[in-house]
Amino acid sequence: MTAADATVEAVATTDTLLVALDFDGTLSPLVDEPMSARMTPGARAAVDALAMLPRTVVALVSGRSLGHLREISEHDDSSPIWLAGSHGAQFWIPGAGAQAAGDDETDIALRDRLQKEVTDRTADMQGVWIEPKEYGLGVHTRTADADTADAARSLVDQLLADEAPSWRRRTGHDILEFSFRHEGKDSAVARLRERVGATAVLFAGDDVTDEDALSSLDAGDLGVRVGGGDTAATLRVEDIDAFVAVLDDVARLRRAHIH
Repeated sequence: MTAADATVEAVATTDTLLVALDFDGTLSPLVDEPMSARMTPGARAAVDALAMLPRTVVALVSGRSLGHLREISEHDDSSPIWLAGSHGAQFWIPGAGAQAAGDDETDIALRDRLQKEVTDRTADMQGVWIEPKEYGLGVHTRTADADTADAARSLVDQLLADEAPSWRRRTGHDILEFSFRHEGKDSAVARLRERVGATAVLFAGDDVTDEDALSSLDAGDLGVRVGGGDTAATLRVEDIDAFVAVLDDVARLRRAHIH
């Protein structure tokens, strides 16, 4: 048994397991139209199988706003899957629904103004799409050429530095994002761990923002990086299909352990 196999088995046989998963690039391929993202059939089957096991909590942890995350994950009110949207500033809890955030009206007003200004000022930039987010905005440049993408990022960086210097700045795969809330996926996982009483956590992601959570995991947890890039993860897999195989192994081992 390899060290990786032993770590997978240890997590799979823990008393109460939290499986916290990024969505884009981890369960769903990266796509040009962000709202068209959907889990691969294999990822959907693996997530659903884990969510049905006793003492096993599955959560999607994403930078997407809660409403958008529910749409792309095809999540309905009967789902047993927990959600942490906006990098952990929003939560949806089975049986309770969305949890109110109680944000300041001044922050909301600035968000609305900047969303409109950024959208207006990038309207003629081919391939640039501005995503209104619950706590800020995202600048998508996946389909823009390199010069246009650089110009859009520079424009928004300067505007936000002038108008909202305290907002948190994040980068990811062809996205630049700003938020007046400062929660990260590390705080999302910590809150979920405490709420469900998890004795171990499996967290997986594919992007820079996922490293907040991956680097925060405890010794008994399992962090998985899907694809390339620097990482604090214990285990790296090549792609979504390879990660699905890991989830399938965890489900198989856990099912045998519980029963």
